[in-house]
Amino acid sequence: MTNDLKRLAMDGTATERMPLLFVGHGNPLNAIEDNPFSRAWTETGAALPVPKAILSVSAHWLTRGTRVLSAERPQTIHDFGGFPPEMYRQQYPAPGAPAMAREAQELAVKHHVSLDDDWGFDHGTWSVLMRMFPKADVPVFQLSIDYSRPMEYHFELGEELRRLRERGVLVIGSGNIVHNLSAVTWQENRPYDWALEFDAAVTRWLSEGDHRSIVGFQRLGRTAAMSHPTYDHFLPLLTILGMVQPDEVPEFFNASFDMSSVSMRSVLFRRQ
Repeated sequence: MTNDLKRLAMDGTATERMPLLFVGHGNPLNAIEDNPFSRAWTETGAALPVPKAILSVSAHWLTRGTRVLSAERPQTIHDFGGFPPEMYRQQYPAPGAPAMAREAQELAVKHHVSLDDDWGFDHGTWSVLMRMFPKADVPVFQLSIDYSRPMEYHFELGEELRRLRERGVLVIGSGNIVHNLSAVTWQENRPYDWALEFDAAVTRWLSEGDHRSIVGFQRLGRTAAMSHPTYDHFLPLLTILGMVQPDEVPEFFNASFDMSSVSMRSVLFRRQ
């Protein structure tokens, strides 16, 4: 037993390991629409154990240097434009988790993490949580994405932070396995061949536990470049994979596409 785990056992705060999630959040309207995606979020949230806190790794908080949200009362951020007025009235008034934010900072020994009181809950976080945990009574904090770092950085940071799961923290990565907004179709949903190919490759690697191939996804060349012209929606998955334990297997849900070029495939990891 490591010194940290011994300390947790002695102070009585160790707990059963929480499951781990990567959620394809897609269109912000999923937050208020009744559709198969939002219904699956509700069903998944209802089946999860109640966490002591939730850590969200959202595609929509990109920073220079890695930060962790330490605000006691985070704001709800409406980080989008051109949506119906109802979207801008949405609030997710969950409390923050400053003590857990400091815990995350201490665990990241090799990867410097700064505390941040200015950010809040962006839509990558609240659009999912308002369905999974509608009472907004579980403390929530966010981890930013340092977009300047190589792919391995995000995986290794996840490895350092995986002990949070033993503290009752539910970690949720929020992005998309395929995300190309320049190729979306509004009138139909006919996934492109390259999108299907990339989604299938990542799904196969997830099923086989081949996380290193996912970290090296750029080796797929044009298929990867078309699926992710930018990497912001893929990087949360890499952080999540760093937290997976050897005795856990993936369970897929929302395994379909929206708007032809957005994979909504989501995955739950838990001990079998």
